[in-house]
Amino acid sequence: MIREFKEFISRGSVMDLAVGVIIGGAFTSIVKALVSYLINPLIGLFVGGMDFSDWVLKIGDATFKFGSFINAIINFLIIAFVIFLLVKLVNKVTHKQKEVPITPEVQLLEEIRDLLKKRD
Repeated sequence: MIREFKEFISRGSVMDLAVGVIIGGAFTSIVKALVSYLINPLIGLFVGGMDFSDWVLKIGDATFKFGSFINAIINFLIIAFVIFLLVKLVNKVTHKQKEVPITPEVQLLEEIRDLLKKRD
């Protein structure tokens, strides 16, 4: 059983997952700081620093803090958008398309494909 556990833990995918989780945790603090200290104040300039956390609904003894829920949704959308922009930027910087020379075989296959499309 110990041998099987060693094999499992030494797999590349498990190590990749562990590294991903650790880096993700560190990245989360960066994104939260970006949103909290830069993006939210900027948005606050335009919407007047709206804070929904005081919005509550009381029914009997139950208190529903739906304003905090609205704040959480807004923060999630902002964070998701910032992550989207960061991933898009990183992909643009790191994955520049390299021009692949077209071989005669590929060119012939493309011509055959085009002729078959015309027949349909």
